[in-house]
Amino acid sequence: MTQHIDRQTTLADQITLTGIGVHSGKPASITLVPADAGTGIVFQRTDVENAREMPALWKNVTQTSLQTVLGDPSDNGMSTVEHLMAALSGLGVDNLLIEIDGPEMPIMDGSSAAFVEAIDQVGLKRLDRGRRYLRVKKTVRVDNGSAWCELQPYNGIHFDITIDFDTPLIGKQQFASDMKPDVFRSDLSRARTFGNVKDVEQLWKMGFALGSSLENSVAIADDKVLNPEGTRWSDEFARHKALDAVGDLSLAGLPILGLYRSYKGGHKMNHAILVKLFEDKDAFEIVEAPAFREAGHAETVGLAAAAFGPDVS
Repeated sequence: MTQHIDRQTTLADQITLTGIGVHSGKPASITLVPADAGTGIVFQRTDVENAREMPALWKNVTQTSLQTVLGDPSDNGMSTVEHLMAALSGLGVDNLLIEIDGPEMPIMDGSSAAFVEAIDQVGLKRLDRGRRYLRVKKTVRVDNGSAWCELQPYNGIHFDITIDFDTPLIGKQQFASDMKPDVFRSDLSRARTFGNVKDVEQLWKMGFALGSSLENSVAIADDKVLNPEGTRWSDEFARHKALDAVGDLSLAGLPILGLYRSYKGGHKMNHAILVKLFEDKDAFEIVEAPAFREAGHAETVGLAAAAFGPDVS
């Protein structure tokens, strides 16, 4: 008996989401448009005349302070892409065109929940090509003071994220799990971004976080959560950092077969580990799962990196 497994996917239909940009405070809208196998995840500005498509790849990252930015938002780029990218990666969406009507993604509630709900609403469509993976062959590591992160060989997709904040409210927290759609949906997708009110007030003075509110962030002051409903989990802070890591590492361009560990990490280090990985061609290989296989045989075969889909190097 022959059955299909592990084929590339896209959305079964297009869908539009609207909200505000967390930094600009201005309205923001995106439309998720199904795409063919091998397209990858691609952004395109609809408010810029003759806008070029912007592949969601690590080499297009231009900023990792407070958010992950692709390209130049004042021209053809877009900011705060990590929460949508986390939803796409977490639910296994391989190919998609994301039309965006301005320089910033809508923040929604500060998590990936709205994006997951939208994807689940229309469902996924399986395509006629096997899914490709980037398999880690040897450990790569980045150190930055007491913070560090590393990718290790692993037979699956695993995230192990530890944060350590000098505040009793957060302290040291860890989230570790294999990453599968049901895990992302139930354990990570609703984890919101967070920040200290004093930091947000400083960002306001600098012209950032103008759209930040209790509706899209967990606000902390004097070691208390100001949101009336409190946190969604006691370790929501670590879960959101894990959500960010899922989104940032998806900018490898392919799902990573490996274990990602970080301590005191963030967008900057999540990007740095991809730069380090792609610097060493011996540290990874591209593999493809057959679109069809005999029942009981789920093997992957090595392929040249440029054979299918977008260039991830």
